Amino acid sequence: QLQLVESGGGLVQPGGSLRLSCAASGFTLDYYAIGWFRQAPGKEREGVSCISRSGGATTYADSVKGRFTISRDNAKNTVYLQMNSLKPEDTAVYYCAAESGTTVQAMCAAPLYEYHYWGQGTQVTVSS
Repeated sequence: QLQLVESGGGLVQPGGSLRLSCAASGFTLDYYAIGWFRQAPGKEREGVSCISRSGGATTYADSVKGRFTISRDNAKNTVYLQMNSLKPEDTAVYYCAAESGTTVQAMCAAPLYEYHYWGQGTQVTVSS
C-alpha cells in the first residue's frame, strides 16, 4: 500500500518540543519534495515547511521560522519536522504531503492542492 504515515504528535506544554516524522510506505521519497502542512480547528490548512528532493532547499512559514526545522533522511525514507519553543497557536493537525516536479516555495504556498500523496495527520496540542 502506497502511503505516507505521520507520527510524533502529542500534548506538550508551551515552550516544549516535538519531532514529527513522515514515513513513506510502498514507495521511495527520493523523487519527491515533501511538505508539512497544518490545520487548526476552524481555520484553513496552511503550509508550515517544505523540503526539496535532495534536502538542499527548504522553506518555512514566517510563524515558525527559527523554531521549526525540516530535514530528511532518504536512506530511512523519512522526513522530520523538529518543533521547538512550541506555542498554543501551533496546535493543529499536522499533515505531510509528497509531490514531484515542484519547488518548495510553490508547494508550501498551495496547502489545498491535491498532492500526489497525503498522510492521515497527527495531532499536536500545545497547552499548559
